[in-house]
Amino acid sequence: MDDPATLLSLADRMLWVTALVAAPVLLASLAVGLVVGVIQAATSVNEQTLTFVPKLAVIALVLVLLGGSMLGLIGDFMEEIFAQIAGLAR
Repeated sequence: MDDPATLLSLADRMLWVTALVAAPVLLASLAVGLVVGVIQAATSVNEQTLTFVPKLAVIALVLVLLGGSMLGLIGDFMEEIFAQIAGLAR
């Protein structure tokens, strides 16, 4: 693990896993916020709490639908990290 290229590769993979796990939740929240914002602009309803409930519902739905695959991705990455740590001890 002394090789800087190995550490950079690991950091690159870590950032990709983080992006893949966070992207569905963030994109769903962004889409709902945009739709609610357009509706609020069209109807001149400026209630700040109006976006909270739809965002919460969509985020919960995304986590129910994609949460297993997100955890699987994180679990696979952790197994890879622990295998590399175990390889260092040899």
